[in-house]
Amino acid sequence: MPKEPRLESSVVSNPYRRLPAVNDLLDAPGLVRWVQRVPRESLVAAVRLVLAQCREEISVENGQADASLEVLANRVDAHLEQVSRLQLREVINGTGVLIHTGLGRAPLSNRALSAVAQASSAYTPLELKLASGDRGQRADVVREQLCSLTGAESATVVNNNAAALLITLGTLAAAKQVIVSRGELIEIGGSFRLPDVMAASGAQLHEVGTTNKTRLSDYASAIKESTAALLKVHPSNYHIAGYTQSVSIADLAALGQKHNLPVIHDIGSGALFDTSLFGIGEEPAARTSIEAGADLVLFSGDKLVGGPQAGVIVGRRKFIDQIERNPLMRALRVDKLTLAALSATLEALGDPRQAACELPIWMMVTTSIAELRRRAEHMVAQLRSRTTGLTIGVMSTTAYLGGGSLPGQVMESVAITLGGGQFSEETLARRLRLGNPAVVGRLQNGCVLVDLRAVLPRQDEELIGALIAAMQG
Repeated sequence: MPKEPRLESSVVSNPYRRLPAVNDLLDAPGLVRWVQRVPRESLVAAVRLVLAQCREEISVENGQADASLEVLANRVDAHLEQVSRLQLREVINGTGVLIHTGLGRAPLSNRALSAVAQASSAYTPLELKLASGDRGQRADVVREQLCSLTGAESATVVNNNAAALLITLGTLAAAKQVIVSRGELIEIGGSFRLPDVMAASGAQLHEVGTTNKTRLSDYASAIKESTAALLKVHPSNYHIAGYTQSVSIADLAALGQKHNLPVIHDIGSGALFDTSLFGIGEEPAARTSIEAGADLVLFSGDKLVGGPQAGVIVGRRKFIDQIERNPLMRALRVDKLTLAALSATLEALGDPRQAACELPIWMMVTTSIAELRRRAEHMVAQLRSRTTGLTIGVMSTTAYLGGGSLPGQVMESVAITLGGGQFSEETLARRLRLGNPAVVGRLQNGCVLVDLRAVLPRQDEELIGALIAAMQG
């Protein structure tokens, strides 16, 4: 009678039997660090994916694929690491551009972060009036704050400033003419052009004047029966100097009143106080436009406001009411987390001194050169003591506000310079971007520069570690 085949022979003849069970792989020592970092469902999915890949390799390679527990655990670890790198994570901004669109624009304040955490962990009266029990409007969360800061009769919020322009024109000027200066037909980030946004709203663009000169008479002569609004756009992402002329919002508002036409002012970055107080060239302020007679003022919530991505519309109540009744509002409205962060941010903007102490974007703007240099020299001393064969230094440089704000405005800054060693500057910059945390600098004169103007002080020690890890290879 033939003997029963030994287990070892069975495994050899069937290489798929070498694959560990899902639970055995989940318990592998190499995956311990992921147990607390990702949901169990994600960990199980990664394990099953790697096992499926290994089965396919066994089939293709005639059973020769390595299916040991240690190797497969390493593959799961590598997969999870790659996935985590693709997700949003903390980046140290060493570019010298404070409001960096590619890096998420303005960081939120601690107060805003606390407000988001509280709003996200429980129910909130987003559209409920607690006193009466009646249904309310979600813009009520910030309406009073925005009116107080800008002097407007009413206010509402959508998901970004392009959306604010889209719904405003779609409400007030669908299938009708909107007059705008030719010199204000800007292109915003990502190749989105103002004429395209206007076309999507259904409004008919009528441009007047020339690239460098537009007079009040140009607007006046273009007004006809089909005209629905006059639009002024702050060309915040470029600057024309020399032989120029533009129409003030006060003069345009007077013309609008004369012809019973609403005047819309898109100020872009959304200054809510006099930015020249901090040595920043004067940006158009929402309150100034309202006081000058603008019927509606539009601006971003995540630039000079220093809050979350949002498009803010302030102005006359009758127009705000019309906008909020537009069916498009449901598609463009913001959620409770955005409103929580925006409300907390607005609390600090009533006093510029408080904004400079509390809001990261204004803390960065107002940090002294002496303080930046002290931090840079401390970090360079640490780097020199822990690395060799590299050229590491401190240099004066210039930073920019960014985000379409004051393109000609530069700020003094201080940067750490990294050069020499075993890597080219391009390779070192890439290693920094792929590190943990990621560091994004800029290349200049054969070196990698890490500008400290936009680096948060709490990130200094992390930055030192990231620089050492990248330079040591």
